[in-house]
Amino acid sequence: MVRQLKYHEKKLLKKVDFLQWKKEDNFHATKVIRRYHIQKPEDYHKYNKLCGEINKLANRISLLDSRDPFRVKQETALLEKLYGMGLITAKKQFSQVDGITVSAFCRRRLPIVMCRLKMSETVKEAVTLIEQGHVRVGPETITDPAFLVTR
Repeated sequence: MVRQLKYHEKKLLKKVDFLQWKKEDNFHATKVIRRYHIQKPEDYHKYNKLCGEINKLANRISLLDSRDPFRVKQETALLEKLYGMGLITAKKQFSQVDGITVSAFCRRRLPIVMCRLKMSETVKEAVTLIEQGHVRVGPETITDPAFLVTR
């Protein structure tokens, strides 16, 4: 039992769609969050923002003259950095930078790497092991499942 809206309230809410929310339209985000067992949706948004910034930087570099030594230096530096993080497979082509997605970041998360290396059967199990402090990377015990494993 909700009270009737007053005239000015109806006028204000006339153009608001209560059935279709903006945040519900992120089917792809939900799919990635479930697949890679991301516990905080903010992590997905951070990865998405990083992908956008990387693409923006790559676009700016590609606008420079192809014979410019500064461009060559920046291209190799960016490729080296992304290859070291494990986001691209080879340092040869600058066009690979455009293909970086949120999934590339998620594939480098510790639980996913553990599953790929057969250290645990499922991603959920790997997350539990990490949170309980059973996993070390080098000398440090890792308790954050969002830890990115570099090469």
